[in-house]
Amino acid sequence: MSNPTLEKIINLNSYPINQPHSTKYKKIIENARNLLNKDGCCRLSKFILENSISRMKNEVERNINKIYFTQEKHNPYFTKEDTNLPPNNPKIIFEKRESGYLNSNDLEGNSDLKYIYDQYELLKFVSDCLGVSPIYKWKDPIAKNPYSVMLPGHYFPWHFDGNEYTLSILVQKSEKGGVFEYVPDIRSKDNENFENVTKILRGGRENVKTLDLEEGDLQIFKGRFSMHRVTKIEGRKSRYIALPTYVKDPNRVNKPEHSRQVYGKVMPIHYERENIEIDGLID
Repeated sequence: MSNPTLEKIINLNSYPINQPHSTKYKKIIENARNLLNKDGCCRLSKFILENSISRMKNEVERNINKIYFTQEKHNPYFTKEDTNLPPNNPKIIFEKRESGYLNSNDLEGNSDLKYIYDQYELLKFVSDCLGVSPIYKWKDPIAKNPYSVMLPGHYFPWHFDGNEYTLSILVQKSEKGGVFEYVPDIRSKDNENFENVTKILRGGRENVKTLDLEEGDLQIFKGRFSMHRVTKIEGRKSRYIALPTYVKDPNRVNKPEHSRQVYGKVMPIHYERENIEIDGLID
């Protein structure tokens, strides 16, 4: 297998991320930034080439025995149950999650996903789209660029991310279901907005948006402040999605409880940096 390059992975004809001074690049940035400011999310169709998507699928399937699958209940913050909280607090609302992850530290050495995550061109492109600089690759050794794997019947309930910015690359689409739903900027660093979070968890649909990705699409998303979920996978095909992630604080990683619940393991760095706070949010 040949070594990965940007030209073999990214659709540079449509998205010339290696030409940041070009008119085409600047137009893409303008459109993406407008969508992100409006909805907290944007989609770039067919960002990844078909051959690269095929290689990513194969990587997932070659390493299926390394995927950590869980069936566990959690609240949107991945915090432990607290029976002392009032009934209208969203921290007491738990839903069953069924999903799996091929963790970042289990990616193959010549992985396309691993390669693009390490490229400055992609980091700069994401930073330009967000209008935020500097941003950094995440230091979390497990969660910085994993694959999420959802089998038929799996569901990933409403939650917030532990990092500010996530890229989603759809690698394999399920036959039905597997739709990404989100509520843009439902909370901020100054306001957890428990009342409206609770309404969504109880079945409310106010301000809920949907995004039905196609294979090869890239989504840029502000997952720290926008609550989101993936609807139940239906049909016979599993859903694979690659999740490169970026942060504003290079020192922060997932909380130990979050890492345990989602990725199945906790490493020393999660305990060492457990008390680092960047935004005052409860998770």
